[in-house]
Amino acid sequence: MPTLDDIIRSQTTLGPDDVAWIQALVADWQILADLSFGDLVLWVPDAESKGLWAVAQIRPTTVATTLLEDVTGTFVPGERSPAAARVLAGQGAQDDDDTAVADGVLVRVVPVRREERTIAVLALRSGGGARATSQLEVTYRAAADTVVSMIGRGEFPTPGARSELADAWRVGDGFIRTAADGTVQYASPNAHSAYRRLGLTGALQGADLAEVTAACVGRTPTDLSTAAALGGSSPAEAEVSGAEATLLLRVIPLTAPGRTRAAGRDGAGRDGAVVLLRDVTELRLREKQLVSKEATIREIHHRVKNNLQTVAALLRLQARRMDVPEARAALDEAVRRVGSIALVHETLSQGFEETVAFDDIADRLLRSVLDVGGPQVRAERIGSFGLLPAEVATPLAMVLTELVQNAAEHAFPGGAGRVTVAVNRIRERVRMRVSDDGTGLPADFDPSRSLGLSIVSTLVESELGGTLGFESRSGRGATVTISISL
Repeated sequence: MPTLDDIIRSQTTLGPDDVAWIQALVADWQILADLSFGDLVLWVPDAESKGLWAVAQIRPTTVATTLLEDVTGTFVPGERSPAAARVLAGQGAQDDDDTAVADGVLVRVVPVRREERTIAVLALRSGGGARATSQLEVTYRAAADTVVSMIGRGEFPTPGARSELADAWRVGDGFIRTAADGTVQYASPNAHSAYRRLGLTGALQGADLAEVTAACVGRTPTDLSTAAALGGSSPAEAEVSGAEATLLLRVIPLTAPGRTRAAGRDGAGRDGAVVLLRDVTELRLREKQLVSKEATIREIHHRVKNNLQTVAALLRLQARRMDVPEARAALDEAVRRVGSIALVHETLSQGFEETVAFDDIADRLLRSVLDVGGPQVRAERIGSFGLLPAEVATPLAMVLTELVQNAAEHAFPGGAGRVTVAVNRIRERVRMRVSDDGTGLPADFDPSRSLGLSIVSTLVESELGGTLGFESRSGRGATVTISISL
């Protein structure tokens, strides 16, 4: 199915500003569909003035749809849409009797105006037999008529009113209609319930919404940043929290016919506002629990890192008391192994994610080559590991430590050389090659006779589920290749 942008770009002559206006309307029109109890279809004029293209549609969540199939991308010749042609010609909203179907669907076509120009038409489709049977329905439809009138005058959507929270709003979650002075004319049952949880003790209808909200959250109206907006003077979104509940509020100002842009600056022509609200108490509670859990996990990683550093310090103290060189060397190797694990936990303790930017860890481990092999041994990394899960990062850090340490200690009898770690990552597959330009592997090489290489083999094949390979170039170094899947 073609997108709105695809159709407008290929089939119309609308400019970028007109397209942005249409996109803003489409982004916010679920509210209008719900209030009007009808389907909405947006039509734009063809570049050659031969008809109209349907660029978007939306179904209501408050009533059954009248559109069983999508019409987006449909072209209708001009002679088959006389009502839309009259609206484009500037004759105002029209009831499109020609497109009303046999089951009694009513179609109303209204102009979408921007800067005194009609840039599109909006078709509102509703069941002909649908009549308002409650005050809620009457209020919904009246608010929808006001919004439609604003679209026809180029006053809706309100510039800057949409936010990243816009998709969360549904009129069924809570609906309040206020008068121009900010008093509540009507509040849906869900809105009443939400304000009761917020702390409301009296009646909501007939009360000043800004004052009631401020009282529920324990602040005076002058302290409440949304006090003016709750009166309908400007579009706004706010989050208010009481003792037992947290609500998201969205204010959509409504204007009366005849309002001018200049008059709107000083509040003239205001017709109150539609206030949508959503109870997010459980969501905020879960977010707090999640933050607490993440902080606990970070603290655990921090304590594990500290404990490992303590173990490493104890091993160093023990090594200094050893008179046997082999025993001292073994303890020094153990210190480096513990240090590589501590390095991963240190990185995890600094963030909320259970993933590690492994490049930094690899570079820090490579710098330890200079400590093992002396200043004549150089090390470098080629390629990037990217982000690795913690369960992969810990064993891989130990593997890298063992391989680099082994190369630095045994590959360069003359004391000078280079160790290179080359990484190739394609999606969830990581291939690492640890190479040196030293003497190569001995003829009787057997990795099982080396504790370090035995550790590497166990970690790679058993814990990481990868493969391990050794390659020697006589007099030109050796390469260890590791492939793992994330």
